[in-house]
Amino acid sequence: MGRALGRMFAVRLGPPRYGVRALYSHKTKPGVRMNRLCKALVVLEVAVAGWLGWAIEANAAEAVKPDATKGQAIATGVCAACHGADGNSASSAFPKLAGQHQAYLVKQLNDFKVKPGEKVAARQNPIMAGIVGPLSDQDMANVAAYFAQQVPKGGAAHDAATVALGQKIYRGGIADKGVPACASCHGPTGQGLPVQYPRVSGQWADYTSAQLTAFAGGTRKNEVMQPIASRLSEKELKAVADYMAGLH
Repeated sequence: MGRALGRMFAVRLGPPRYGVRALYSHKTKPGVRMNRLCKALVVLEVAVAGWLGWAIEANAAEAVKPDATKGQAIATGVCAACHGADGNSASSAFPKLAGQHQAYLVKQLNDFKVKPGEKVAARQNPIMAGIVGPLSDQDMANVAAYFAQQVPKGGAAHDAATVALGQKIYRGGIADKGVPACASCHGPTGQGLPVQYPRVSGQWADYTSAQLTAFAGGTRKNEVMQPIASRLSEKELKAVADYMAGLH
């Protein structure tokens, strides 16, 4: 855990242009420096809270030993119509699951379920709620393990006019808005960090854009992503989603 946190902070604070050096640059006015520092600290605090939440849920998931072979049966019989038998969906309406981290998939499946004592699920989707309802913890672990083992098919960025903007946000963030580099959590090639952060490379741009919009509007809950997405303009949001689609 210590090494993972250290790596996350090192990447987040490392780049001179958008990291600590930028906050304290002699060329920046004191008031602006303090404003940037406060934004950076808020982002850091949110990231730590989110990381700890992931770690706790991952430990719970590890208590169930997954069986990918049994998971394949569920994937073929239940999930294939939308997500593809190997997790490479044919439509941008449905996310690609191939190669996604097992812990992340288990968390999402659990979030679609209404927990005891709660009136609504953490992540509301009537289609997914009906699908995951009958699944046990073992079933979810099994199907997540199966999809995690599949080979994802690469995607591509399609809007040449916004590739540079998307790359800038993904690689360096937007310091003045308190938006950290996406790469600091999801990795330079979008592979993510197992347990903590999901794989985003090659995902459908339309799907990623829709999720960022949901985070920004508060219809999808996530204490890390909500404040970040809410600071992005529609153009910035779509640009970074399109850029991530082409990462490999």
